[in-house]
Formats: sequence, structure tokens, C-alpha cells
Amino acid sequence: MAQKNGTNSSKDQSNASVDQYLAKDPERLARNLARALEELGKAAAAWTEAREKGETSDVTTAPLVDMVRTFSRVSEYWLGDPARALEAQTRLFAEFMGLWANAIRRMSEDAAADYASPPAADKRFQDPEWGRNAFFSFLKQAYLVTSRWAVDLVDGAENLDDMTRHKARFYVDQISQALSPSNFLLTNPELFRETMSSDGENLVRGMRMLAEDISAGKGDLKLRQSDASKFKVGENIAMTPGKVIARSRLAEVIQYEPATKEVLKRPLLVVPPWINKFYILDLNPKRSFIRWAVEQGHTVFVISWVNPDERHGRLDWADYIDEGIRFALEAVEQATGADAVNAMGYCVGGTLLAASLALMAAEGDTRIASATLLTTQVDFTHAGDLKVFVDEEQVQALDKAMRGRGYLDANRMATAFNMLRAGDLIWPYVVNNYLRGRAPLPFDLLYWNSDSTRLGAANHSYYLRNCYLENNLSRGRATLHGKRIQIEDVKIPIFNLATREDHIAPAKSVFLGSRCFGGPVEFILAGSGHIAGVINPPEMNKYQFWTGSKPEGMLENWLSEATETPGSWWPHWHAWIEKQDGQRVAARKPGGRRKTLGDAPGEYVRVRA
Repeated sequence: MAQKNGTNSSKDQSNASVDQYLAKDPERLARNLARALEELGKAAAAWTEAREKGETSDVTTAPLVDMVRTFSRVSEYWLGDPARALEAQTRLFAEFMGLWANAIRRMSEDAAADYASPPAADKRFQDPEWGRNAFFSFLKQAYLVTSRWAVDLVDGAENLDDMTRHKARFYVDQISQALSPSNFLLTNPELFRETMSSDGENLVRGMRMLAEDISAGKGDLKLRQSDASKFKVGENIAMTPGKVIARSRLAEVIQYEPATKEVLKRPLLVVPPWINKFYILDLNPKRSFIRWAVEQGHTVFVISWVNPDERHGRLDWADYIDEGIRFALEAVEQATGADAVNAMGYCVGGTLLAASLALMAAEGDTRIASATLLTTQVDFTHAGDLKVFVDEEQVQALDKAMRGRGYLDANRMATAFNMLRAGDLIWPYVVNNYLRGRAPLPFDLLYWNSDSTRLGAANHSYYLRNCYLENNLSRGRATLHGKRIQIEDVKIPIFNLATREDHIAPAKSVFLGSRCFGGPVEFILAGSGHIAGVINPPEMNKYQFWTGSKPEGMLENWLSEATETPGSWWPHWHAWIEKQDGQRVAARKPGGRRKTLGDAPGEYVRVRA
């Protein structure tokens, strides 16, 4: 009797497992699939219409050509010798035979472990059905086995130069991420169940969002990562009180209201990147570096870059220095009377600041007394995965495409940055938004990430060629205003911060760049990545940072002897600033005696691409 009950129980579980993959109302499912196809048609129409109107174009096929060329180099090695080709095929065949044997064993042994398992941090296969359902389990493991085999092919190819191998690994990862069974309706158990349980209503919502996002991207997919309706710049994001005190065609200069009766004599001028907007440093009161710096007694000035359009297409780095950094220095002096400032540059804003310091050193301009560089590269030898998109052919194709409009569309650069972490910033949102039909939750950091900017043609071309492609800045071959600039001419004290998990400005690259400067460099390594490692308020007590000797030798050796300190690097930086000049004066009113142009965060930051 017990055996009979056990058998019935097993059948009941099996039936329940099957039932969850059956449509509740087949007629309603059919109607919803038709509605989803209708919404998909609207998405296709939005894509086509933007190209017919000239609002967008497929900029270049150079990246695709480069990927094919790169894979051809890998194939040449394995197919050039029949024995090697047989070895590669045999290895994959053996993996699938092991997977097949494991699948047979699991039919009689419920507790048998998977043949191939994803890393613990991999969130794609957390649904229980990936493990207990034979079909989905086999799909998962076949995918893991094949993707790892592809990586081994790249690593095992002995005739590749470092750059080609780097590209091949990147492209393999992109294809592997895209082809994951978790990204498709019929091969993802969770998606399939949701579709059946809602009779396809999720697909109707998802395809509607897809059409909306392609329309919002003017023919390109503007992937929504946050609920943008919950944020408004100046009201619940970028809220620190201040005034716009000056405006050029490239930059607004913002001075923030003091929060202390006395302030440091030297003002702080922040040079943010022009890729995305400055308010990453002022997301909300609890995570605002700007607000925190004001509360420590800094008179904070920030450059807010214009969101460029065709009018700015011919303005290059020299213009950004003249009408951005130097323009801001003049505004700071007029507002405070100070003839020496502490400057801070973040990411490419720091690279521009370093170039500006070299030019100013050559001209005898001493208004910047110290510089803080946050996740900034000046030597691009180890510049990470972004170098995949930068070779002579791709840069020339991009130059040609940008000349027509005078700028690179914001969505193009945003997509490139998202591809650096496709498993976190692309595919989870594709699945959640367009297949599950769920709108993303509001998140200020991801809202900022999606609020990207266009890139002026001459400015972006100078950056790609002189930094990523030719590394002229670190080699003393870059020119500004017709003069060759030398980073080693910069003798002022430098606070150089890298983050350990940075995928945009790798710590190894930042460390190497420390040697380019001619004066004292304080190198700091912070925990986490390009954003979280920088935006790390002391009150949150997260991560850590390392301090040590001069940045010489290898980063690994430096780190092995460095001192680890829990928490935020912000107080350490503030103490370093006070060591440079700790004099204090009475707090300053924004703009001084001059009329201000409006409230922070200004006008330029509100212009969306």
C-alpha cells in the first residue's frame, strides 16, 4: 500500500510539473500572441522609420568585420593542423559524452550532481527547474560546456598576439552571453511558465516596451534599466544647493552653498567626464560626494558639460580645456579671489585634467596647486576591454560617420559601455523587460547610467586616437594648441585613485599611469568598481582601500605590501588635501558679488540626448 501511495505521489508531482507548462486558456494565449506580434510590428516600424527619416543610421560594420577577422585568426591555428583540429573536436565530443552519461545516470539517481555547473555568482540559472527538469538541465549544461570549450580555443591558440587574444576573448564572451538559454522564451523554464500562466500577457507588455524603447532611441534600442518616471534632476536627484555662476558654449560652472562657517582657503574644482553627466557625484543626499565635500569645508565648484550637438562638432580637447577647465578657473577666481585651487577629475574628465595640467605647466600657469584623479588613465597600455572597439579601421569608420552629424549618438557609447558588463547591464534587462514584460524598478544609479550624452566628433576622435589608439598622451606625442605636451612636466602633488574591479579604467592601467607625472603621486586602491568604488560615503562603511609606498614596479607587488583600511577613502583624501594647505577662511557666497545665472544643477544637465 505504501508503495502504491508513493507511486501515486510521484505521478502527482510529475503531472503538476507538466501542468505548469500548459496554457490555462489556449484561446486567450492565441489572442495575446497576435497582440504581441502587432506590438513587435510597431517596434520594427519605429526602427525603419528612424532610418528613412535620417534620424539614425547603422554607423559602421567595422566592429562586425573586426570580430570575423579576429575569429579567423583563432580558426587558422586550430584548422591549420589536422591533428589540432581533431583534438579540439574530440575534446568537445568527450564533454558531450560525459554530459549524456550524466543525464542517463540522473534518470535513476535523483541526487546525482550536474556534469557542468555555473559559478556560484551566476544568477541566470537559479530557478529549481534548471536542476530537476531533465530537458532544461541538459540545455544549461550543454551551454556551459560549449561556452567553456570556446574560451579554451581562444586561450589555447598559440599564434595570437596579445591584442587579438584580448579581442577574441571579449567577442566569445559577448556571443556566449547572448546565446545563453536563459535569454529565450522556450529554453528558460521561468519565462515559459510565466507565459503559460498569463496566457502570453507578459509578451504583449514586453513587446510594447520594446517598441517604446526603440522609439525613444530614435531607431536604436534605448534599453531601460530603471523607471525614469520616478526621477527628476534637481528635485530628487542632483539636489545639493548651489548656483550656476558662469556659462560658456561648452560648460556651466556651478558653485555650491557652504555648509560650514569657515572653509578651506583653496577651492575645489571638479572636472567630471563628459560621457554621462556630473550628478553621479550628487545622486542623493546620502551618497553625494559633492554634499559631503561641502560639509567638510570645501568650497566646491563643478563643471557641467554641455550635451553636444552639431554646433559643437569641431570643438576638440583644446577647446574643452579653454572653454571648460580654464573658463572654470577664471570663474572660481572671480567668485572667491583665490589664485590657487585643488582640482579633481573623474574618469575621462581626469584624463582631460591631466592633459590640461601638462599644457598649463608648459605655459607657466600655476593656478592648480594639487590634483585628484579618480579612476583616470593617462597611460592606455592596459586600457581594458574598451580597446576592443579601437583600432585604425574602426576609428576611421567612426570618424567618417561622425563627420556627417557632428557627434556620436549617446546610445552608441552607452551600448559599448554596457557591453563591458553585458551579463549585468544588458541581458537581465532584455529578459525582464521584453520577455517577462516587467518594467524595471526605480534606481538612481541606473537612471544616471541611462542619462547619457552625445559625444562631439572632434573631441571624441581626439580622445580615441591620442589615448586608446596611439597612447600619445603618455608618450609625450599629444599636441594641444600646436604644442607637444609632456605629462612629466606636471610637478604638483597628485592623489591618484584606482578601483580594484574597474572594467573601464583598470587598476593596472591607472597604476602604470602614476609614473608619467613629474611630481609626488599618492596612489590609492579602493575596493569595488568604477562607480561603487568612488561613490562610497563613509556612513555606509562599505568596501576598503589600500595605501602604500610609491607606485613603482608591479601593482601586485605594491598591493602585497600595502596597508588595508576598511571603509571609504573619502576621509583619507580629505586629510591629504589638508596636508597640502589646511588654511581656512570665512565661508563664501556663490558667485561672490557677481550676479548668478540660476540655481544648481543648471540647464545643460537637463538636456537629454
